[in-house]
Amino acid sequence: MATADGLRLYLDALDPGGNFNSSGTTRVVCEHHEDWVALRDEDAELVSAKHPGLPFGAYSTLNSLADDGGVAHLFNRWLTMGEKPTCRLVTTAGASDRAHKLVEIAVTARQRRLDGEPFLPDPEQEELLTGFGRALLKHCDGLPQRWTSPNGGPPESIPTADHRQQIIRFLSIFTFQDSVPRKYAPYAAPAMFAQPVLDRLGSTAPAGSVWEAVLAVFRARMRAAGPTPIGGLPPVLADPVGAASPTPAVFEADLASRIVTLTDIDLAIRTAIANPTGFAPLPRLMRTSRLAIKMEVGGCTDNTVERAEQLRADYTDFWRDPLAADPSARTRQQRLHRLLLRISDAATDRVKKPAGRWGADLWRQLEADLDQHQDTLPVDMDADLALGGLCELSNRCKVWFSDSFDIASEQARRRPAEGAGS
Repeated sequence: MATADGLRLYLDALDPGGNFNSSGTTRVVCEHHEDWVALRDEDAELVSAKHPGLPFGAYSTLNSLADDGGVAHLFNRWLTMGEKPTCRLVTTAGASDRAHKLVEIAVTARQRRLDGEPFLPDPEQEELLTGFGRALLKHCDGLPQRWTSPNGGPPESIPTADHRQQIIRFLSIFTFQDSVPRKYAPYAAPAMFAQPVLDRLGSTAPAGSVWEAVLAVFRARMRAAGPTPIGGLPPVLADPVGAASPTPAVFEADLASRIVTLTDIDLAIRTAIANPTGFAPLPRLMRTSRLAIKMEVGGCTDNTVERAEQLRADYTDFWRDPLAADPSARTRQQRLHRLLLRISDAATDRVKKPAGRWGADLWRQLEADLDQHQDTLPVDMDADLALGGLCELSNRCKVWFSDSFDIASEQARRRPAEGAGS
C-alpha cells in the first residue's frame, strides 16, 4: 500500500501529456514515525497500515479502533508533532457499530474543516468523543500525563470539553481507508495502481512489470536498505564544542536509506518499461502428467507433486523385474492394487469437502492409512513405496484428488505451453 501511495504521488507529478515534473520535494519516508510518511513540501501525512486478515472482520469498538487499528499511536505521533500532520489508517478491516460512528464523525469534521466551519457535536456525538478519549487514555502512551484534570478535578472528568475539542481536531485530519486484502493484492495491484500511471505515460508495457519494479524499491526502503552515502564509516568529530543542532536537511540525509523520491519511482518505471521481462514473474512450470494435473487441481503443493512423481517412478521400478521374470507377480500386484484402492476410497470419504479443495488433506490421510497397513504390504515394500502405487493408480485415473474432470482436455491445453518453453 505504500507503493500504491508512491504511484499516486508520481501520477500527480505527471502533466496531462505524461511529462514528469521533478522539481518538487515530494517523497515517502518508510518505517519512520509510522509505517510510512508521505511528504510534499511542508505537508506531511502519517500513514499506518493494519492488515489483520479476512477472519478479523471489522473494528466494532472504540478500544479496538484505538488499539488494534493503531489510531491511538497515530494520535500520539500527531500530538508529538504539534498537531501539524494529517493521519490515515489503511486497513483491510471495516468499521462497525461505535467504531463506524466515530469514522462518520471524522468524515463530517473533515468536511467542516475544509469548509472553514466549526464542528458542533450533538449529545450522541459528545458521548462517542468521550468514549474515544477514554480509549485513547488506555492505549496512547504518555497521554495520561498530558491530559490532566483541570483545577485538580477528579480523573473521571477526563476527557474535558477541551480534550474533546482536541479529538475533533484530530478526527478532522484523520482518514479511514479501506485496503485490498493481502491475499488478493498481488493480483489486483498492477491493474489498480500501476495501469493508471501507464495510461498517463501512454505506455503499453505490462502493468505487472511496472508494479514489481516500483514495489521492489519500497521493499528495500522499508528495510532501510536504500542508499547509504557514507557506508559504514563511523562518526568522527561529529558534534564538536560550539556546534549547532543538526538542520532538517541533516536529519533527512540520515534517513536516505528509508526515503523513496519521485525520481526513484520514475527511474524504476522507465526501467521496467524498457525491460519488462526483467521484472515479470518467473513462468510457472506446466506439468502435463495426469498425476501432476490431478494433484495441482486438488490443491497439493509443488513439493508434494514432485515427491509423488518420484514415488511413482520408484514404484514402477520396484515391479519391473518381478513382472518380467515371475508370472505370479501380476497377481500379487493386482491384489495390492485392490488394497490400495480400498484405502483410497475410505480416505476420500473422510476428507472430501462439499466446497473447497481437499487434495492435500487426502494425501496426508493416505500417508497415515498406509502406515497402519505396513504389515499387509508385500515384502520389501514400505509405506512410501505403496504411496507410489497410489500415485501410479492416480496416473491411470483410478484415484482422484478432486472431483473428476476432463483431464485429456487439460493435458491438451498445457502441452502447447510446454512446447513453447522448450
